[in-house]
Parts: sequence; structure tokens; C-alpha cells
Amino acid sequence: MRIGLLTEGGYPHVSGDAGLWCDRLVRGLAQHEFDLYALSRSRQQEDAGWVPLPEQVSRVRTAPLWTAEDDEVAYGRRARRRFTECYGELVGALCAGSDTTSGDASAQQADRFGEALYGLAELARDEGGLVGALRSDTAVRTLERACRAPGAPRTAREARVPDLLTVTAHLERALRPLSLDWYGDDGLGAADLCHATAGGQAALPGLLARHFAGVPLLVTEYGVQLRSHYLALGPDAAAPAVRALLAAFHGHLATEVYRRAAILTPGNAHTRRWQERCGADRTRIRTVHPGMDATRFAEVGESPDRADADTLVWVGRVEPAKDLVSLLHAFAEVRKEAPKARLRIVGAPAGPEGPAYLRHCRALAAQLFPDEAEGVHAVGDNPVSFEQIGDPEAPTLPDAYAGGAVVVLSSVVEGFPISLVEAMFCGRATVSTDVGAVVEVIGGTGLVVPPRNPRALAEACVALLHDPERRERLGAAARARALELFTVEQNIAAFHGIYLEIVSRCPVRRVVLDEAGAPLPFAAPAEAHVPVHWNGPTARVLTRGVPGWAAGGPVRATPLAAPEGAR
Repeated sequence: MRIGLLTEGGYPHVSGDAGLWCDRLVRGLAQHEFDLYALSRSRQQEDAGWVPLPEQVSRVRTAPLWTAEDDEVAYGRRARRRFTECYGELVGALCAGSDTTSGDASAQQADRFGEALYGLAELARDEGGLVGALRSDTAVRTLERACRAPGAPRTAREARVPDLLTVTAHLERALRPLSLDWYGDDGLGAADLCHATAGGQAALPGLLARHFAGVPLLVTEYGVQLRSHYLALGPDAAAPAVRALLAAFHGHLATEVYRRAAILTPGNAHTRRWQERCGADRTRIRTVHPGMDATRFAEVGESPDRADADTLVWVGRVEPAKDLVSLLHAFAEVRKEAPKARLRIVGAPAGPEGPAYLRHCRALAAQLFPDEAEGVHAVGDNPVSFEQIGDPEAPTLPDAYAGGAVVVLSSVVEGFPISLVEAMFCGRATVSTDVGAVVEVIGGTGLVVPPRNPRALAEACVALLHDPERRERLGAAARARALELFTVEQNIAAFHGIYLEIVSRCPVRRVVLDEAGAPLPFAAPAEAHVPVHWNGPTARVLTRGVPGWAAGGPVRATPLAAPEGAR
């Protein structure tokens, strides 16, 4: 099977997002052939180079999202009219006043946006590009007419010239994949399946391959691209008109991706709810949890007695979203009930606010817990220690988890909690805040408390510190759950079955030509298309989304060492 793997700001670039997951997927499915189509985000990312690629990667094609030279395509009168009509329909859908996240967006507006999008793609294919047209005065005037049209929302009608220019520039960047030459028979048109590793722009080439060549699209989302755009367009980031128009664009694009994908594979229930709210059909959604390498934590999980019975451990990126301040206040309450308790904070500062936040947490720990000494002649010792991953004296991640009886997660914002899964691999009891996918990951194998509640966090920690038998039971159950749901092998096996399911239901019909350019009879095997109405009333729906004949297929994961600093 030939897979077109679509990434945006990720694999195969060294500094890309989700690079480790993509590499494990490609190496684990060695029976398939992969073509990589990567959209890069910056010159620095391209200059950093690629990770070593396995032999099943046939070729790599890249295109920058961060820059695009004017294609200098001079449109004739007919092409200019086509552009004005298609672009007018697209921005008209943005100004129609529908809220795509509420589930009330009409099918008419969704179809209007989709038809306009594919109309622009066809124009780019016929004329050689869209960059110049999307930057032109015609594009700005077309957007202005849509904002001033009857029925447009008030925020759009209040758009000023700087707002129109900002929106036009953003749409030009977002629609750059429409001008790529990836969609012919020598590109994505030759794939049996397109697999987008994220929504939004990463899935846009897959939409066009489906439109031009009928190639089925699989979309995997471990984070919600639409939510990220909404958060980036905060009140301080742009004017109200800009926020409204760009939110409408990304909402319509997400809806189109979810409507056209053959199968969606969210990484957790939170992402799945966003997809369903944006119009995704539940019958085409398969939750596939991220796969993690459990081998590094196997020894710790098999030796639970290595833990210090009085030690709490926190592991992760040091940043405000992790709410270490609440953890320190909670630990002050823990010390009242368990005077011998200690807290190890193992991590490294992340993001622009990370270093300052780490200094603040160190100062707060020194204030809350003065150094203690056993006698008047002994040196004081603080019960809270800060250890930075990567330092020569810092422990490895398995050793960090091994040193604690209870692992704590105190975040106020969390996606998929990687450190929590690692602690589960190690067989450690956990106390976590109820954010992101924490409850889905933990199941019933750990204690969960509300975020920003130091008292509740302290009570849960004290309960486990005083009950070693309960800690052991929860740790063993957590390890069993993690090994069942969150390993690399589980992830690869799921995608192996989904690939076969999609190709069996949505085969690509191609006319094979001989050397003279004439159709070659019987070139496509009969198994390429089974004349069955899969979606008819008699179709049998499999509960896990994997055909029975595909279960237990060949899966071989190549173990890779994940960097310890990014948590």
C-alpha cells in the first residue's frame, strides 16, 4: 500500500512536532510504502535538517508555509472572473454569520465554503498558482464587499482597511497548499491513502487529493488545531473583526476536513468531542491513543519496592500551566499530616515564561519550607528539591519515577498527559488534577482532584502516603492499563487495521496506461474494488473499527529513545 503522509511543522524535520510518533509509525508499518509531504513553518526548521529515514520512505516533498514568492501568474479576463467568483463565495461563507462550533452551521454554508475552496484549487491547477491573486487588490475588495453585504455580522461590517489587509494576508498564507503541484499522478494522486497527522493546513493537501484523484483521507489529531487557533486569536492578539473572520475560516476548514475524511482518529475523548461538535460523523471516528515506548520504564514497574515511601514526585515542563504554586501550597498541608514527606520536582523550564516561573517556585519553596536540621550542629535541608532534566547530577526519567511513592500532576491545562502515562508504566500510584485527558488516561487507577485546589490535592496525597497497600494496588492496576492502551505496539496495530479498512471501503480506481499511453486492460486486479454497498442497511458495523480479517496483522515497532527534556 502506498501512503501519502501529510505533516505540518513536523516529521521529517528534526525540530518538528510529533516527529517521534510519525517515525515509529513509519518504521512499524514496514510492509507499506510511504511518501512524505511536509509543510515547514520556518527557515530555521528547514535548515536544521531531517531525521534519518527508513528505507520504506520512497520520497520526501516539502513546501514552506512561512514564505511564498509571487508566482507572477498573469490571469486573463476569464481567470480573473473565476477567481472573483470563487473567492467571493469563500469569504461570503465566512461572513454568513454561522457559528461552526455550535453545531448550528447549515449544510448550505458548509457546501458553499467547500465548493469555493475546490474552485480555487482548480483555478490554481489550471493557471499555475494563486499567490499573486490572493495578495491582489481584487482579493481585498472582494473581502470588503462580503463584509458589507446584507446579513453579515456586525463585527464583520465594522472591519476597517487594516483589518481587511490582515485577514487577506492570513488567508493567503492559509491557502498556500492550493498552489502546490502535489496532486497529479506523480504525487498524491498516486497514493492509495492520504494520512494527515493533524487537522487544518496539514489536512488541506489530503482534501485536494481526494477532490482531484479520489484518494481517501485519514486524519489523526492528538491536539485540536481549531482550538489552538481560537486560543491564538485572543482579545489582545487582533481586532474583533479579524478574530471573527479568521475564526469563521478555521471553523469552516475544520468542518470540511471532518466531513470529507474517510476516518478520523482522535487521540483522546476531548479531541473527539471537538470533532463531533464540528460536524464529524460518529461512525467514522476511531479513538487511537498515542503510543509510547514502555521499555525504559519496564524495570521500575517490575520493582515497586524501590520507591521511598515518604516521597512525592512531580515530573514535567516547568511553566505556569503546570501550576507548581498550588503544588507547593498543597505540600505545605501534606507536611502537617506527614512530617517526613519530601517533594522532588524534576523538570526543565519551558517557553518564554519558564525560567522566571522556576525562579518564582524556588523562592516560594524557600519561603514555605525553611531549611531543617536535626540538631544545632547539623546543616539544614529543605524538603523540596528542584532537579533539572539534563544536568549531570539529575536522575533519568525512570529513576525519577522510581524514587517516589506517589507521582503528582498539578496542571490547570493539559492535553495528553505523557508524564502520567510514564508513571503508570512504572507502576506508581498517581494523584492528578481533572484537566485534559487525565480522567480518560487514569481510568480508575489513580486519584483525581479539581484543579487549583491545594487542599484537595494535599488530602489525596496524604491518603496514599498513609496507605501503602492501596498505593501498591493502584500502581499495579495503572501499569496494566498503560501496557494495554498506551504502547507503541498498540498504536501501530490500530493504524495497520485502519489502513486496511479504509482501502477496502474506499479503493482508488485508476486507469492504467501502457507505454503508448493507451488504457491497459486488466491492469488493476479484481480485488481493488469489491462491488458491495458497505453503508447499506445490511452492512455490519464493527465495534472497534477494525475488520476481523485485519486483526493480528504484522506489527513490528522499532524502539527509539525519546529525548528526556521535552515533557
